[in-house]
Amino acid sequence: MSNCCCCGVDENAQKLQEVIAKYKDTKGALIPVLHEAQEIYGYLPMSVQKTISEGLNVPLSEVYGVVTFYTQFSLNPKGKYKIQVCMGTACYVKGAGQILDKFKEKLGINVGDCTEDGNFSLEACRCIGACGLAPVIMINDDVYGRLTPDEIEGIIEKYKK
Repeated sequence: MSNCCCCGVDENAQKLQEVIAKYKDTKGALIPVLHEAQEIYGYLPMSVQKTISEGLNVPLSEVYGVVTFYTQFSLNPKGKYKIQVCMGTACYVKGAGQILDKFKEKLGINVGDCTEDGNFSLEACRCIGACGLAPVIMINDDVYGRLTPDEIEGIIEKYKK
């Protein structure tokens, strides 16, 4: 969170209050507020969910339910490079599990985690839609297909530069 150096005010909290105020009396405002909050913070920690719950007068359980139901929302910080390993049927059958294990080993994180330096986060997803290239991963908008575990270290190094 960024604090103002001269007055100690949390700028992100202030932006979130502005978003809540903008939608306060709008029916169905929860999802747009969650989207904007995630743009501000990068993810939706419980403290942000509580602020939204109180600000919109929506039960915290409903806020949490929406955040955990929709895949575009995240409870954890995301890395600068978001790695998604496809675990759909075609990819899984062609070795996606080994690809995922190699990323975990090389990055030292589990699925849903972010590296300490904030550079990489790791996710397993259902289907990227490139089944003919199985196994497939995406790093941000870059797609890599027909992978073997031996290629993972080189791919990671490319993004470290």
